[in-house]
Amino acid sequence: MTSLLLTFAAKEESRPFEKLIGARSNLRVLLTGIGQRNAERAIRGALAEQLPKLVLTSGFAGGLNPELATGTVVFSTDEEVPSRRGNEADSPLNVQDPPPYLGGYEPCLSAALLAADARPVKFYCAEKVVATAEEKRALWVSTGADAVEMESGVIRAICREHNIPSATVRVISDAANEDLPFDFNRLMDANQNLSYGKLALASLKSPGKISALLKLQKHTRLAAEKLAEVLVRVCQRA
Repeated sequence: MTSLLLTFAAKEESRPFEKLIGARSNLRVLLTGIGQRNAERAIRGALAEQLPKLVLTSGFAGGLNPELATGTVVFSTDEEVPSRRGNEADSPLNVQDPPPYLGGYEPCLSAALLAADARPVKFYCAEKVVATAEEKRALWVSTGADAVEMESGVIRAICREHNIPSATVRVISDAANEDLPFDFNRLMDANQNLSYGKLALASLKSPGKISALLKLQKHTRLAAEKLAEVLVRVCQRA
């Protein structure tokens, strides 16, 4: 039986975690694809097969809060969800040695994430890639969110429909003051997946941006590895 379901938009985000965690019978990794539409379809399909005890929606996030550097692991949990063991209140926290959180101990999940050096933040779930520092700044002012992503909002809303505790655990792949090398919204196919053909063509048309693209790839690889380390520490308590 799957106790823990982790979702990622793309393989690049999940690969380091899957390599570190190895095979576990109580854990499933779901690749949703990019964006809210793909995420909704994927999570509804997964929950129709089996209801896990906890869902973690993971992957990359863009920084909106200037204090969040690239590689910072950030999170948000559903501490208000009642215990799935019954109606009793959650047990008091012990950050140094939290009890198992699967089964509805969201405060203990928060404690485990804090112990793994992750930071609690407010997320904004966007419908498109936020590509420039100017867009990030405007979104930070208008929403008060610290980080932006494209799947977690809809995934967690659907989890709430099923009374399944969930949390967002992501890593900053590009900081608030950084422009992405391309507007990746223009490089998506009809299913909102990144078209590597369009990316190659854009790179040929703008060779001066190739170094920035390679730098982004390096940063996202390191960020995914940092996220994997935190997720493994948290999952080992499950």
